[in-house]
This record gives sequence, structure tokens and C-alpha cells, in this order.
Amino acid sequence: MKALLIIDVQNDFCSGGVLATKGGEEVVPIINKIASRFELVVASKDWHPEETKHFKKWPKHCVQGTYGAEFHKDLDTSQIDEIALKGTGTLDDGYSAFDATNVNLASFLQERKIDSVYISGLATDYCVLNTALDAVRNNFHTFVVTDAVRAVNVKPDDSKMALQQMKDAGCVLISSEVILSE
Repeated sequence: MKALLIIDVQNDFCSGGVLATKGGEEVVPIINKIASRFELVVASKDWHPEETKHFKKWPKHCVQGTYGAEFHKDLDTSQIDEIALKGTGTLDDGYSAFDATNVNLASFLQERKIDSVYISGLATDYCVLNTALDAVRNNFHTFVVTDAVRAVNVKPDDSKMALQQMKDAGCVLISSEVILSE
């Protein structure tokens, strides 16, 4: 059994958002297209309080209950089975969907007999990276959908380095075309 993890496809990470990834909204139609191929779809959200240590590193973004924290308007949320909220406390960054505070993601997936996770979303070099590494640590066969992720790229090679780090950890890099042809 396999699950699609949609990481942080939220307004603040898309065009016009306070922490926009270049081309962030471009992942939305790809995710919408592949979601039906999975037995389970879980989406994560950054869900920060008004004040958190996280905002010492980053601009204020994805504050609980704000427009910036909402999913991108074109994301087909009808396909989402569970939403994992992360970064909800004043002391946690919440980079990984496995850090969610409203659901123990590893247990949730294991209880549903999921053995493979396919990761999509934003941002390749932070939340996608940390989620992928945690998925491997939790013994899931982990795939990263390379055309359905975008990076912050604080440094120009951050995306490339993150993808290599995921590959080195045991993740399989895959395109949506391969998923759709299966």
C-alpha cells in the first residue's frame, strides 16, 4: 500500500506569499493529477502560532487561521484523507510532517498498512527534505516526486543538494510520468 504525502502547498509558499518558492504553484496540477493513484493521501500544513522562535530564522508565515496558512486554492483537497499540522508550538520548527502535533504520522501510516510513501510539495530543501529523511528513518520505502517539488534555494544549489541528500539516504527520485504510467 502506498500513500502520497503533500507537503505544505500553502499560500505563503506560492507566488505572492511571504516565503514563496519559485514556481511553488506549479506543483499543484501535478499533485492533483497523481493523487488518485494512491490508497491514502496526507497533506501537511505549517501551522505556526503568532509568535514562535521559528520566526527568528524566517519571515512570519503560515500563521494559524490566516490566508497564508490555507492550502493553495487550486489544490484538490477532496482527495486528502488526513491533514498533519506541524510547527504548532512556540519552540518547534516543524520541518517534517512526521513532527505533526495532531497526528502521529508514522503510526497513522503503519496502522493503514502503508509501506511506501511518495513525497511532493514545498519546499524541497526544508520540509520535503526533512519529511523524506524521517520517512526513511521510519522504515517506509520513500519516493520523492521530483517534478512535484520546489525549493526555497537560499543558496542556488540547495535544491540539488537536498535531492542528493535524500537519494543518499535511500530515497528513490521519481517523476509523475512514471507514477501515471504504472
